[in-house]
Amino acid sequence: MFIIIKIFIFNNSVMPKEPLNITKEKIKSGNLSVDYEIDKVLEDVEILKLNTVNVPVIINIKTLTDSDMSIDKNSMEKAKKIIKKLKKKNINVILEAYPWINDGKDYETEWNPNNIDLFFYNWEHKVLLPLIEEIANPYKVFALNTASNFSQMEKYEEKWCYLIQNIKSKYKGLTTYRTSWWYTASWDKVSEEKYRDKLENRVFNNVDFISIAAYFELSNKNINSKDELVKYIEETKAHNRNQNIKKEIYNFYKMWEKPIFFGELGFPKLEGASKEPWNVQVSKKLNTQEQVVGFLAYKEVFEDEPWQLGFSIFAIGKDDNTKVYYPSRETKKVIKDWYKKRN
Repeated sequence: MFIIIKIFIFNNSVMPKEPLNITKEKIKSGNLSVDYEIDKVLEDVEILKLNTVNVPVIINIKTLTDSDMSIDKNSMEKAKKIIKKLKKKNINVILEAYPWINDGKDYETEWNPNNIDLFFYNWEHKVLLPLIEEIANPYKVFALNTASNFSQMEKYEEKWCYLIQNIKSKYKGLTTYRTSWWYTASWDKVSEEKYRDKLENRVFNNVDFISIAAYFELSNKNINSKDELVKYIEETKAHNRNQNIKKEIYNFYKMWEKPIFFGELGFPKLEGASKEPWNVQVSKKLNTQEQVVGFLAYKEVFEDEPWQLGFSIFAIGKDDNTKVYYPSRETKKVIKDWYKKRN
């Protein structure tokens, strides 16, 4: 199976589209913590053998119901600095407008603006277009993430399609849209209906590749083996859902004929990491092995799938005792060896 997506080749000016055969090179990326340290980013890129970095620019939002927003100027200038250094090392960049709600206390999955028309206008004109003008076009950024985990706004597909079409007319790199993880269970018809709505959302037809934040709940145990998690990816044990995650992800490729990218893939270094990978407080007990086996399972299941474009590990660029998602020494080896034979 061969998958072709379009990529722009830049010299001094924007050039015509040329095809990139992603069966020959996958995206192997890292998401930066918003408080990343530039030297640490460069160190992590080298150790993990990454070919791409997801660079965030903080977007300040006051409350979970606010429809207004503003780019954090310091964050934007910092992004320019790291992008310059990454470009010198031939590292691709995915640029992300990163919602920073209530000084980082609230999550973007819960953001529900009180004026949806104003939100879309501001997201386009006060966030994405300025980022394109200031960073994406002048620095020839590989891809632009048009949205990240906007669970409350995803249903407005007409508005998303219109916005992304406008963005593509201004920005000549690749575009993607990152949707949040989901769950289904045969005994929960509402969950199956929500999945069907997500799958059929036409926003995915307007981007070059589909991004998924892959924090799927796999297990009902605190301690797991790699082999167990490999099985659970196709039949989850969490809450006895028996969800076939791999099949449900593949359905997005089958429906839209767009390659699938894990825009966030992370496990905390805690017991119970595979029960709730999204939960930074899933446990108070440190366990680096649970992080390792989580990544090993995804590697075994998805590494050789031609429709799967790659992944971005969450999160790199700063390591201290608060960074439970930062990869352990053993996890770093797993990431380093991912796609080793291919790339």
